[in-house]
Parts: sequence; C-alpha cells; structure tokens
Amino acid sequence: MLKTLLKKQMAEIFRNYFYDPKKNKMRSRGATIAYIALYALLMVGVLGGMFALLAVGICAPMAAAGVGWLYYLVMGLIAVLLGAFGSVFSTYSSLYLSKDNDLLLSMPIPVRYVMASRLLGVYLLGLMYSGVATVPAVIVYWIVAPVTAGTIVGGVLMVLLVSVIVMVLSCLLGWVVARISLKLKNKSFVTVVLSLVFFGLYYYFFSFKANSLLTELLQNIALYGDKVRSSAYPVYLFGQAGAGDPLSMLLLTAAIAVLFGLTWLLLSRSFLSIATASGHVGRKVYRAKAVRCRSISSALLDRELRRFTSSANYMLNCGFGTLFLVLASGFLLWQGRELLELVSQSFPERSGAMPVLLAFVLCLLSAMNDTTAPSVSLEGKQLWLAQSLPVSPWQVLRAKLRLQLLITIPPMLLCLVCLLAVYPGSPLELLFIAVTALSYALLMALLGLFLGLKMPNLSWTNEVVPIKQSACVALSLFGGWAVAMIPGALYLLTGIGSLDPLLYLSVVTALVLILSAVLSLWVKKTGSRIFAAL
Repeated sequence: MLKTLLKKQMAEIFRNYFYDPKKNKMRSRGATIAYIALYALLMVGVLGGMFALLAVGICAPMAAAGVGWLYYLVMGLIAVLLGAFGSVFSTYSSLYLSKDNDLLLSMPIPVRYVMASRLLGVYLLGLMYSGVATVPAVIVYWIVAPVTAGTIVGGVLMVLLVSVIVMVLSCLLGWVVARISLKLKNKSFVTVVLSLVFFGLYYYFFSFKANSLLTELLQNIALYGDKVRSSAYPVYLFGQAGAGDPLSMLLLTAAIAVLFGLTWLLLSRSFLSIATASGHVGRKVYRAKAVRCRSISSALLDRELRRFTSSANYMLNCGFGTLFLVLASGFLLWQGRELLELVSQSFPERSGAMPVLLAFVLCLLSAMNDTTAPSVSLEGKQLWLAQSLPVSPWQVLRAKLRLQLLITIPPMLLCLVCLLAVYPGSPLELLFIAVTALSYALLMALLGLFLGLKMPNLSWTNEVVPIKQSACVALSLFGGWAVAMIPGALYLLTGIGSLDPLLYLSVVTALVLILSAVLSLWVKKTGSRIFAAL
C-alpha cells in the first residue's frame, strides 16, 4: 500500500514531463526530452551556474588552507537557506491542502502512509532547490581538491542530508503556518505576509551581508576556522562530513535521523486534525441587505480576483511583479536621482539610452506577474462550472486577462508617477516609456493565457503543480524576461543604439501591439474553442 502511494506521489510530481493532459496520453520521447532539457536549462544552467561561480571563488583558497570542511559548511548553509526559501511555503499546501486528502483518509489506509507519501514530495521539492547549490559545490570540490573515496561519499551524503534538513525546516514552519491558519479567517494573506517577511530577510542577507561576510571569511580563514571548531563543534562536524571524515558522516547522519524522527512524531500527532479541519466557524446574525446587480464582466473579474486572493501560492508566485513595482516606486522617490545619474555615467557612449533602459526595466518588473499562465489549469476538476455559466468562453478568458492587468497596471502607473518626480528628461520621453511599458503588460497577459490554453493541466491534486511546476508558467516568466531584456540589450550593445531612442521605442511598441493583436484574435477565436472543449 505504501509503495502504491509513493508511486502515485512520484507520478504527480513528474507527470508534466511524461504525460500530456491536453491529449490525455503519454508524451513522445522527443517532447519528454524537451521538457527535461528546459528544466535543466532553467534550474541547472542558470541557477546552478550562479552557485558554481560562487563555489569556484571560495573553494580554492579554503582547500589550499586545509579547511575544506569550512567550504562545505558555507555552501551547505547557503543550500539550506535556498531550499527553505523555495519550499517552505508550499509545504503547507502539499501536506494539508491536497485535493485528494479527504479521499485517501476515508480509505482503510494508515495515516502514516499518507504522511510518508506527502513527505516524499516535500523532500523532492527541497532537493530540487537545495541541489542547485549543493551539486555544483560538490563537483567543484572534487575538481579542486584531491578526490578520495571519503570525499566522494561525503559529497553525495551532503547533497542528500542537506535536503533532509530543508525538509525538516519546511515541515516545522509549515506546521506553524497550519496551526495559525486554523484560527484565522484570512489565512492566505497571513501566509503572504509571512512569506514576504521571510523573503525580505533572505534578500537583505544575500544582497547586503553575504558578500561582505564571504570577503571577510576568505581574508581570515584560519581565524574563523578555529572559532567554529572551538565554539560550534556540531557545525564543524557538518562541514567535516562533506569533506569525507567517516566519524563526522556517521554522527551527522545519526543526528539528522533523530531530528527527522522528532519531526515525524510532531506531524503524526496533528496531521489528521489539521488536514480534515475546516477552520474556525463563527456565528453571524443575518441582516437583510440591498441586492446589487453587477455586470457580467465585473462578476467574472470578481470570481478571478477571489480565486487569486484565496491562494497564497498563487499570489506569491504569480503576483510578485506588483510588489517589485511598488518597491521600485519607493526607491525612485528615495534615491531615484542618484540612480539615474549613475546609469547615465555607466553608458556615456549611449547618452540617449535612458528612456529605452527605463522602459525595459519596467517591462522586466511587470513580467513577474503571470497570473494568466496557470489560470486555466487552476480551474481543475471544476472547469465545468465555468463552462456551464451563461456566458461565452471569451468572456471568461477576458476576465483572466483583466485580472493580470488589474494587478499590473496600477502599480506600474504609480512607478511612472514617481519616475516623473525624478526623471531629468522631457515629458515626451516619459510618455513613450509609459506607452511601451503598458503595451508590454498587455502582451504578457495575452502570452500567458496563450501558453495556458496550449498546455493545460486539469488533473492535479495540489495547486502547487500548475502554479510552480508547469511548463507554461516557466515559459511565460522566462520568455517575458527575454522579451524585455533582448530589445534593451540590442540598443545598448549594438549599432542599433545610434537610432533615436524615441524612434526605437516607437518601433518596439508597434511590434508589441501587433503581436498583442494577433494573440488577442487567437485567444478570442481558437482559444475560446479550446477552452470550451477542455
């Protein structure tokens, strides 16, 4: 029975790579390879490359100083932070909010088997995030330092045990969020706030503290090594295990096993009550109110907005651009003039590049909003409700477009107003920046909906799958960034930069609007037929 549940969980995690939900059949070998290659490019190639460069910079001096354990300690801690940040707030939904919890718990299946299958998903998610840092770190160490049987075993063990630590942290924090959520009405917003606080601390550490700490560490390797060895011996054993010390590997494995056992005990005592809880229900006196009649478009938009605000994962992963646009607005008022002057000095040969650069920075930030990409898949098994409404498919799809525009355009306008207060150029340049950015926001909404209709996934039990593990979301996000960066890079780095910046923005905007018109016609006609036939 446990084997069956584990196979089911594995199938759900990796189903997008091997199964086409739209055609209801297995993908071809070529399509499967393409999906895996895309994941490898994004996760391993981009993020893994960044951590590989970091590992190369610190491994050689530490290995030369004979403190390879300190190298593993630093990279291991970075991996734990990265893994926890990536998976902690999806653990709550993975454990307690899966759509098939009620079905599985009503069967004669031991609760511990259901828990074990859920924890497998949490572990693999943590392994995916932490492995981006640990795998390059281990490979770099094998290249720089002498390779022995101990270092090989220690490196592999480090990759596996760091993921266990990430899983334990994610489960503990997910348990805390679950206990708090049972007593709150707006649990999604609470989760979002906690996530933003966690992200802020994470960003502050890696943006302002990590570089200075690493520089100081490399300058005083022996001093810090002695301090850690004398005052934090368990942490020292953690690094020694990665470096291949047999006793340290044994002690670390035992300690993490005990930690996992305690976590399992905690979760097992509360899993059933949390997973089946409906939350606090209060008594409310009914008072007659006037009935308001709303238009179809506003009612459909309200439906999409309620779906968006009811899911912390949806808001955090697909609405991050709104937060960054608001932060950018505040930063412009705070240090906007100094920043613009610094940018002008960085590109002296492109004196007129400022409007182009600002336009595509706004486009880059707005591309982080991609609510339309998973919106069709999030209908899930309840898609028939949207299909049975007395409205056309285009009206439903248009509401999904309007939601993304609603959470993108207002903060973008706020950013433009703040830019107006510090921008040294003419109001005409600012107008061109605004038109380019707003047209781009429309294009990204249409592109996300296009990808969502071409690659729907309605067979999911956890909303994390269509939001974080779908190809259409990845293509929408990274494709949006590419569309924003490529025109800006062409203007700054090639001979195109000799063109008048306003003329260049006009050409780009015209192309964006033409592509938007094509996608709009496709969504209205072909996309509507696809949606009705799903």
